[in-house]
Amino acid sequence: MRNGIHPAYGPVVFRDRAANHAFLTRSTMTSEKTIEWEDGNTYPVVDVEISNVSHPFYTGTARVLDTAGRVERFERRYGKRG
Repeated sequence: MRNGIHPAYGPVVFRDRAANHAFLTRSTMTSEKTIEWEDGNTYPVVDVEISNVSHPFYTGTARVLDTAGRVERFERRYGKRG
């Protein structure tokens, strides 16, 4: 890799404020805010609105759509496929 053209890549804590969940990973994102992690080191922290802990797809709280009713209404309106 050429020097000086890539952003700095290092450890960052991503914190989901809605679910009170944080995880440490590596990223090119930076932040002025810092947090002391479980290992005693201080890392930059990036607050996010949603993560796998609070997203409806992962938590199983997603709404189930009435697809059967929609298909039947479409078939009534436009006829069945042949």
